[in-house]
Amino acid sequence: MHNKIDNLFSHLWQDYLTITPSAKKVHDLLEGYEFEHSGKSAKLGNDHIALRTFNIEKINLNKLAAHFLALGYTEQGQYDFAEKKLRAKHFEHPDDTQPKVFISELIVEDMPAEVQQIILKMTDNIADNAAQQDNFLYSGTHWQISTQEYDILVAHSEYAAWMSAWGFRANHFTVSLNHMGHFQSLAQMNTLLKDSGFVLNTSGGEIKGGPEVFLAQSSIMADKIEVQFANGRKLVPSCFYEFAQRYNMPTGKLYQGFVAASADKIFESTNIQ
Repeated sequence: MHNKIDNLFSHLWQDYLTITPSAKKVHDLLEGYEFEHSGKSAKLGNDHIALRTFNIEKINLNKLAAHFLALGYTEQGQYDFAEKKLRAKHFEHPDDTQPKVFISELIVEDMPAEVQQIILKMTDNIADNAAQQDNFLYSGTHWQISTQEYDILVAHSEYAAWMSAWGFRANHFTVSLNHMGHFQSLAQMNTLLKDSGFVLNTSGGEIKGGPEVFLAQSSIMADKIEVQFANGRKLVPSCFYEFAQRYNMPTGKLYQGFVAASADKIFESTNIQ
């Protein structure tokens, strides 16, 4: 496992960029906007990243989390998404300038038998110690399935289908509006994104949450990238960029958690439109 936070996140970011061409465009757009309005170069803050997996013992949520616990992160919240058959936890570092980490897992036994069979076939040959390797969190797929199997997964779980195509890697990074100087609201940022041709995730509204729950979130829809399956190539959703604005709680402290109802809709940024 990595022993430096920056090194791990750098690898995750570089891997994410290879299959998310819109990420650099968004990055350049927002940094350019900040420079235009301040005359100073600005570095975007990363609120959090998200990772996905299955609740299979050798690769489950806790196995992924171990990489961050080893770097000083601690578990700070648990979330259930009954309709999507998912559960999640989020992790924070004592140094609050470090990104938060949101890790989810699909509850495989709650899926139909044919979906379970495909997932077990995908994961059977993963070594028992694979999740302990330095590069596991950005190692991608450890399997290959057919386009027909992919379509079966899509019909029952967009999440499972995404995992089958992309495997282990950052599902998204998140721009922190709180660390930007010239955006006053998420709505303002969304307008710039739409005017620049990006398509927003509108499930649950363009903005999920708000000051009343101390967190507002939006995201663009995932890029579409060709993937090589066992029997041919297919264009499928890859990764996306999220945007978050956090608000102070009555205690005066900035809210650091997540809102399950909003996260439920953010998951849909990788849905097939």
